[in-house]
Amino acid sequence: MLSHPEFPIGVFDSGIGGLTVARALMQHLPHERILYFGDTARVPYGVKSADTIAQYAAQITDFLLERKVKLLIVACNTMAAVAASAIRARSPVPVLDVIETGAQVAAQRTRNRRIGVIGTLTTVSSGAYDTAIHGHDSTITIHSQACPLFVPLVEEGWLEHPVTLLTAQEYLAPVLAQGIDTLVLGCTHYPLLQPLLEGVAGSAVRLVDSAETTAAQTGALLARLGLLNPETSRLHISFYVTDVPQRFRAVGERFLGQPLAAVEVVKW
Repeated sequence: MLSHPEFPIGVFDSGIGGLTVARALMQHLPHERILYFGDTARVPYGVKSADTIAQYAAQITDFLLERKVKLLIVACNTMAAVAASAIRARSPVPVLDVIETGAQVAAQRTRNRRIGVIGTLTTVSSGAYDTAIHGHDSTITIHSQACPLFVPLVEEGWLEHPVTLLTAQEYLAPVLAQGIDTLVLGCTHYPLLQPLLEGVAGSAVRLVDSAETTAAQTGALLARLGLLNPETSRLHISFYVTDVPQRFRAVGERFLGQPLAAVEVVKW
């Protein structure tokens, strides 16, 4: 597939969380076109088998490739954990995923080689972050913690609620007890909790936001490939979902930090 700088970037997620990646892309790359796909009819992915997730990922990949994207971003940690290699094998355009980009930065930032990873149960159980981080430095010790309550708390908008603070203290306590100096936010919902998590973790622990790392690496990759959209272009983002656009809009505006444009429902 031949690419062109004016072709869009395809970003996809099982639902809403990947909008934090879209937001970071909009801030880092204000001249790009973005196509965002949220599979809201089949979320959550975390309770489904790897084969089913891979099947869904292939369907979404084909949908975005048909719209001539120049780059694909897997903005779902669960999907990246079990299907990233299958997506890359299917795609004629480059593919970035939030796990690899976050792992690379975490391995570079740690000073004492002790890294914490928080994420959904599926992401943590997959060991994908362990594999990715050890691919950069096999001497690093990784301490992981599943935080299943964070996603509903974020979607409820309880970003600074006392319940969320207590939950964060409980989840992070065993990880912080291991003396980590770097903490990976291994779910795209978690960047909205970053101020609260920074307060719980303390100043000695540096947080890695995979949305920010993905946006930075996207810009570097597009520049290297000569595919950055000209600065004369204006940012444009389109949204596709598979169900319930009203909820997607209501919660998504909190994630994106601004009103959403028209949301198109894709019926499969």
